[in-house]
Amino acid sequence: MAALARKGSPRHIRAGRWYYQAITAVFATATALAAMRWAQDYYLFILGAVAFTAATTGYLHRRRHRPGDTGHIAGMGIAYTAMLTAFYVDNGPHLPLWDRLPTLAFWLLPAAIAAPIITRAIIRARNKPPRPGPAARLPQGRAAGEHASPPSGQ
Repeated sequence: MAALARKGSPRHIRAGRWYYQAITAVFATATALAAMRWAQDYYLFILGAVAFTAATTGYLHRRRHRPGDTGHIAGMGIAYTAMLTAFYVDNGPHLPLWDRLPTLAFWLLPAAIAAPIITRAIIRARNKPPRPGPAARLPQGRAAGEHASPPSGQ
């Protein structure tokens, strides 16, 4: 939902918070599942850690509000890709049609599809004109920090 909502809108922010909470819960769950059967499921922990780290990085980049910083897009996109990879690695061999693919495809296809999409989003964000700051919204003829002069006495 956050990826499709208008950036900065209340819907995008709310969905992003839910997404981050969901990634945190999935990482905790993946850690518990991997701990129970480490030899078979250690990769769930690794992919969960990658997703959680990337989402945290993306979250922190957004909190800094640096103009032109696309770390938020990269972090959230990588987190989503890591979760898709975990899903397909774990479930792909049991899905119709997917069960015909080699194991390596489950590891590489999500990133191969996501990389150009994330790259395009970053390029678009960098080429987007900056949003006007508070100084751009001042009435004409007045610079930032300048106050209206009092009317001349009559």
